[in-house]
This record gives sequence, C-alpha cells and structure tokens, in this order.
Amino acid sequence: MSVSRRCMCCVKYLMFVFNLIFWLGGCGLFGVGVWLSFTQAEFSSLPLSFPSLSAANLLLVAGGITMVTGFLGCLGALKEQRCLLFMFFVILLLLVLTEVTLVLVIHVFHDKMDTKAQGQLKEGLKIYKSEPGLKTSWDNVQRMFKCCGVTNKTDWYDVLNGTLPSSCCSVGTDRCIDGWSEPCYQKARQWLLDNISSVLVFGACIGVVQILALVFSMLMYCQILYAEKHLD
Repeated sequence: MSVSRRCMCCVKYLMFVFNLIFWLGGCGLFGVGVWLSFTQAEFSSLPLSFPSLSAANLLLVAGGITMVTGFLGCLGALKEQRCLLFMFFVILLLLVLTEVTLVLVIHVFHDKMDTKAQGQLKEGLKIYKSEPGLKTSWDNVQRMFKCCGVTNKTDWYDVLNGTLPSSCCSVGTDRCIDGWSEPCYQKARQWLLDNISSVLVFGACIGVVQILALVFSMLMYCQILYAEKHLD
C-alpha cells in the first residue's frame, strides 16, 4: 500500500470515529431535549420564551441537526465520495458559524432577551382567566417552583384586581393573601442552569469534535481530489 493510500485510510477512519462521536453527541442532546420537554409538560401552554421550554426546543433542534450531520459525515467517510464530503463540510461549517453567532448574540444581548421574554410572559398573564390551559400551566409552575408572578408577585395585581391566584401560596390554600416572594422567571432560569450545566460542558466537547471533523473532512476531500488527478 502506498504512503498516500495509508494516509487516506488513516484520515478516513479518524473522520469516521469523530463523526460517530458527533452523531452520538447529537443523540445525547436530542435525548436531553426530550427529557426536558416531558419534565415541562405540565406547563407546556406557556409562551416558548419561558426559560426551560425554550431550552428544550433548542436542544431538540440542535440534537436533530447534529444527528443528521454526523450520519452524513460517517457515510461520506466510508463511501469516500466527494459530493457527500463537500455537502457535509458545508453543512457543518454553517452549523459551527451559527453556533458561534448564537453564543455571541446570547452573551451580548442576554439582558435584552430576558427583558423581552419577561414582557411576553407578562402579556400572557392577561388571558389567565379566559384560557384554561394557560391557567393550569401557570398554577403548575408556581406550585412546582414555589414562586409567584413573572418578575414579582405584583404582576398579578392588574390581572386579578389586586389579588393573587391560590397557586401563589401553599397547596390547600383557597385564598392567597401573601404569596411566595420569589419570581418565577428567575426561579425557572436558575433551575435550568443548575440542571443543565453538564449539558453545556458536553456541548463544548461536541464543538471541539465539530472543528476536528471539519479539518478531517477537508483533508479527506483534498486527498480524494489528489488521488483522482494522480490517476488521470
């Protein structure tokens, strides 16, 4: 076997291994997204700007795209097809650029995003009495997190004429006078950060694998081009 062919085999199997890890990582992200969705099923009627619901949707989309991209990379490595490798490289490059952009946007505008999300949730409180599904979701959130309102329990005063829903107090209380002081948005956000820190570390590792897969796919693509020209 020639030196170039041995290099090709080495790059091929390394790329396959990295893409297999990448695909498994996508399965992991998708699985966490599914788990988070089922965990939050009791308040699924809330707007998607609610922290844990938006995180669940993001993980489902990211996991699905990662799985498809990883599968495409594995297939391209085994088949040694330029078309598949080039398609994989383009999709993965766009994915990496999107992830970097998303991280930068969240880092720079996180305060504005929080304010907008809180505004949407407060707007949703106005239909608390007329929407049974939303009412149930808010009651479940407040009982689960032992919180009251979006940013403050006074958020309810305009909606319920200066009173609080019974879910702002302990279970079994018919009339709530002085509800829990902690806001639901911050409580849910903190719960999410406490439970998803390992996923963030896992996501960073997937990012490293993505970069390596990009490098190996380009190397393999160049080697196939070189081999084809050499044969001609």
